[in-house]
Amino acid sequence: MTLPAPAASAYGSVTAPTRTARAIEYDVIARITARLRSAAKAGRPGFPALAGALHENRQLWSALAADVALPGNELPPQLRAQLFYLAEFTANYSARVLSHGADVGPLVDINTAVLRGLRGATETTADSAAGAVA
Repeated sequence: MTLPAPAASAYGSVTAPTRTARAIEYDVIARITARLRSAAKAGRPGFPALAGALHENRQLWSALAADVALPGNELPPQLRAQLFYLAEFTANYSARVLSHGADVGPLVDINTAVLRGLRGATETTADSAAGAVA
């Protein structure tokens, strides 16, 4: 029996690669960082979008802080402490951006640095895996 094209594509084999937790974290942080940049560039008319992006960024950092505070978290203790500190800074600084018009740049810089770290860790993991296969 030959399936029509739409049915064949719906029931065909799944070939999408499995994404790692780091890749998902990277995408979430990149998306929020892009929203922060875009809203900041819009100036005063973009304030509602900036408030929404800041809220998302705070939620992200609250989740990261909760994760690094868990006893089973496998990150090195010093990195866990640094990430927790950044979560506190992000919450406090976001309030300054909203109430006093502080520049959003430091929040973008923090997220960008984390993205670089995630990308480096992902590349290192991929390189290690490739070396193990070779």
